[in-house]
Amino acid sequence: MSIWITVLLFLLGLALIVKGGDWFLDGAVWIAEATGVPRFIIGATIVSLATTLPELTVSVTGVLQGEVDLAVGNAVGSVTANLGLILGLSVVCIPSVVNRKQFDLKAILMVSGALLLFVLCRGGALPVRHSLLLFVVFAVYLGNNVMDARSGMAESREANPKRRTVSHRQMFMKLCLFAAGIAAIVVGSRLLIDYGSELALLLGVPSSIIGVTMVAIGTSLPELVTTLAAIAKKEASMSVGNIIGANVIDLTMILPVCSAVSGGQLVIGSQTTALDLPVCLGLCCLAVLPPLLRGKFYRWQGALMLAAYAAYVVALVR
Repeated sequence: MSIWITVLLFLLGLALIVKGGDWFLDGAVWIAEATGVPRFIIGATIVSLATTLPELTVSVTGVLQGEVDLAVGNAVGSVTANLGLILGLSVVCIPSVVNRKQFDLKAILMVSGALLLFVLCRGGALPVRHSLLLFVVFAVYLGNNVMDARSGMAESREANPKRRTVSHRQMFMKLCLFAAGIAAIVVGSRLLIDYGSELALLLGVPSSIIGVTMVAIGTSLPELVTTLAAIAKKEASMSVGNIIGANVIDLTMILPVCSAVSGGQLVIGSQTTALDLPVCLGLCCLAVLPPLLRGKFYRWQGALMLAAYAAYVVALVR
C-alpha cells in the first residue's frame, strides 16, 4: 500500500475520533442531565464501557491470531496510558475536587485490580480459574455503580421534583448522537491502530512494545478524546469517571476474557511482569492516593504522572 494512502487513512481516523468524541460527550452529558445520574457515574459506567470497546476488540483479536504479547501489552498499556498520559493531562488542566462518596471505592477497586493482576501474573501465565478473582472485582464495581446511579437519581428527584419532561424525539436524537459518536471513535481508532502499527512494524519495532505504546495509546484514544472534550467543556467529573471506569474494566475484564479465549491459560511475557505491570500499579497508586487522602487532584500530581509515563516510554524504546 502507498505511504500516502496509509497517511490519508491515518488522518481519516484522527478526524473520526475528534468529531466522534464531541458527539459522544454531548450525548453522555445529556443522558446525565435527563436521568439525574451524576456525571461521574455516567463517566464510570456508560462512557467507560463504550470507550473500552477498542481495547477489548484488539486484545481478543490478538489472542485469536496468536499475537498474545500484543493482546496483553494492549490491555496493560492502555491502563498505563490512561493514567500517565490522559489523566495526567486532565489533572494538569483541571485539578478538580472529587466526590469522595462516588470516587473512593472505585479508586480502591482500580488499585486492587492492578495489584491482583500483578500477583496472579508473576508466574508467567494467567489461568482462567485465577482470573475469576478479577471478575469478582469487576462485579463489585458494577454493583457499586448501580447503587450510586439509583442514589443519584433519587437525590435528583428530591431536589427537582418538577423535572422537565423529555420528548421521545429528543431522546431518540440524543441517543443516536451518542451511538454515532461511539461508532466514529471505534472506527477511527481502528484506522489509527492498523496503519500506525503497520508503520511501526516496517521500522522493526517488536510487537510487545507496539502493544504497550502505539496500540495501547491508539485504543486509549476514545478516553483521550473524551477527556479533551471534557476539558474544553469543563466536565472534569465525566473525564475522571471515564478514566477510572475504563481502567477497572481493562484490568478486571479484558485479560480474563482473553485467558478464556486462549484456551484456559494466557501466557504473560517477561517484559509484562518485570516492567509493564509494576509501572501500571505504581501509576494507579500515584493517581488515587492524593484524592483519597486530601479529596482532590493536584497539578503537581498530574505533572508527575506525565513525567512517569514519559520515562516509561523512554525505557521501552531503548
